[in-house]
Amino acid sequence: MTTTTLFLCGDVMIGRGIDQILPHHCKPDLFEPYMRSALGYVELAEQVCGPLPRQVAYDYVWGDALVELERMAPDARIVNLETSLTSSEDALPGKGIHYRAHPANAAFIATAKIDCCVLANNHVLDWGVRGLEETLDALHAIGVRTAGAGRDAAEAAAPAVIELAGNRRVLVFAFGSETAGVPPDWAARKHTPGVRVLPDLSARTADNIADVVATARRPGDVVVVSIHWGGNWGYEISRSEREFAHRLIDAGAADVVHGHSSHHPRAIEIHGDRPILYGCGDFLNDYEGISGHEPFRSELALMVFPAFDAATGKLQRLALTPTRIGRFRVNFAKEEEAAWLAAMLDREGRRFGTRVELEGRNRLVVLH
Repeated sequence: MTTTTLFLCGDVMIGRGIDQILPHHCKPDLFEPYMRSALGYVELAEQVCGPLPRQVAYDYVWGDALVELERMAPDARIVNLETSLTSSEDALPGKGIHYRAHPANAAFIATAKIDCCVLANNHVLDWGVRGLEETLDALHAIGVRTAGAGRDAAEAAAPAVIELAGNRRVLVFAFGSETAGVPPDWAARKHTPGVRVLPDLSARTADNIADVVATARRPGDVVVVSIHWGGNWGYEISRSEREFAHRLIDAGAADVVHGHSSHHPRAIEIHGDRPILYGCGDFLNDYEGISGHEPFRSELALMVFPAFDAATGKLQRLALTPTRIGRFRVNFAKEEEAAWLAAMLDREGRRFGTRVELEGRNRLVVLH
């Protein structure tokens, strides 16, 4: 049996403090009420972890994730890039937080051989249209596909197409929801750059997506519907989120629903032999040293590896590798941290009929 294995994760944020330790960096100026320089986030982290290196190689930040990607050898690698790659100075007025990294740091994405960056999120236009266009240019120049944002409505709506051996493909459709802070006026128009904004979570919208997917997919394709939705904190899954995800799967529009926005992992459901990731958590950020929300342990995240039967699209295995953000890099979670994640996912998954088991010291598998 031929399988198609994906790598998925939550928000990858390499702006602000992380940008300042990379080989190239933007001006550190910020417009936040409590922080006026990105170097302040470096200093906050150093108060917790000690001195951080500067001008680091890109593999430093990816850390142990590169080891795991080599071991798992997924067919396609997909992340939500929650940072504009731009030197634009057009900070969106009135927006409290602006994420950007120097466009030359697109090489960071290439280092992990990422195939697709989802851009349908609430930070891709932090630095205006110029910031979005520069992000697209930087990623496309190194051969990375994008989904969920574009120079016009057609590009924003088009799926990223990842060609695989054996005439297989992975299609990535991406959407940003107002529930995750994506402003409706960020929507791409016929001649205006922007994001593929999800109008609502209604059955009609799900059916419209199913119609679009049906025209694009062919036998053997694996379809990822990636959605930036929901709040930053909390484990509650709304009825509308669950019904929307179910309808996408039932209508043949999604083989995996890739949800992100929450700063910590949320429940995982398997519906119709297809996984629903309601929230993948922050895979990488510069939040070290910032207090608050400690019970959620937002420094912990997951590398998600769903494997599908290439013939039927049914899920064969859902493996998870727990990770921890520390010293502005991705690290393997410690045994206690992996156990905590397993217990949390097991607890939150009960209402969805899933359970999580530890395999070894720091790897998990989702069962249903």
